[in-house]
Amino acid sequence: MELKLNGLIAAVHTPMNDDFSVNYDAVAKQAEHFVGNGAAGVFVSGTTGESLSLSTAERIRLFEVWGKEADRHGLVNVAHVGCNSLPDAQELVRAAEATGAAAISAMAPTFFKPTDEAALCAWFVEMTRPVPALPFYFYDIPPMTGVTVDTAAFMTLANEQLPGFVGIKFTNQDLDLLARCMNHESVKADILFGTDERLIEGLALGCAGGVGSTYNFAAPLYRRIIDAYNRGDMEAAQADQARSVKMIERMFQSGFGGACKAVMGFAGVDCGPVRPPINRLQPEAEASLRADLDAMGFFDWALR
Repeated sequence: MELKLNGLIAAVHTPMNDDFSVNYDAVAKQAEHFVGNGAAGVFVSGTTGESLSLSTAERIRLFEVWGKEADRHGLVNVAHVGCNSLPDAQELVRAAEATGAAAISAMAPTFFKPTDEAALCAWFVEMTRPVPALPFYFYDIPPMTGVTVDTAAFMTLANEQLPGFVGIKFTNQDLDLLARCMNHESVKADILFGTDERLIEGLALGCAGGVGSTYNFAAPLYRRIIDAYNRGDMEAAQADQARSVKMIERMFQSGFGGACKAVMGFAGVDCGPVRPPINRLQPEAEASLRADLDAMGFFDWALR
């Protein structure tokens, strides 16, 4: 099976009401925003979407709502089905297929952890058994899951054992490993780059698509990076990448999850608070973040 995703896939926020219930009505505005800022698709219920803080029923409802909005607006729709419970994960796989997802993706379990590539692949075989041919991306994000494998070795096993395997969402800081995956001796996979502030490095290694949190609001910035890189204007690409680094560093100072949702509000799309245990930015911290981003020119170079 082959699937190749190009361009910027926004790792979408799960919009919340002030009581931390999911605000499904806000999804339509998110989708309209992505059409306007140049994002090519959505990655639903991933890390940025607070997936493991949501119930299975909430995630299925998000798949339903995003399935309709993605279809309406021509957005590629990738459903994240990673879960610590096998029955729940299988239910999410069925729901992703039923709601029209172009592909599914899953991170490793985060409590009882697979010990090696074989155990991880076996888990995904069981997870995807209800719809084995649905295109599947392994979401490799060791800092969040605590699971570190040889991703290139995993690719060999997945190519043999997972009928739907098409690639990797590579949110892993080991770029030597990424190079080995890109130049795998026997498996050609679609590698989606997952570290926004290092996008140029992903492009240089051959990644044609990326999934990122800051693509929610700063897609114009990253589109300029891609365009400059493709025309060989490395000075322009590096200047915009430096802006991304500075923006993200400032957001991490406030707590990235809460800051990311706050900045989405600055961009005109209110996604509400983050759900505990992630900390919501208090009004003073939010005002400080906005002032600092304004001072660095964010509203001029990130949003348009």
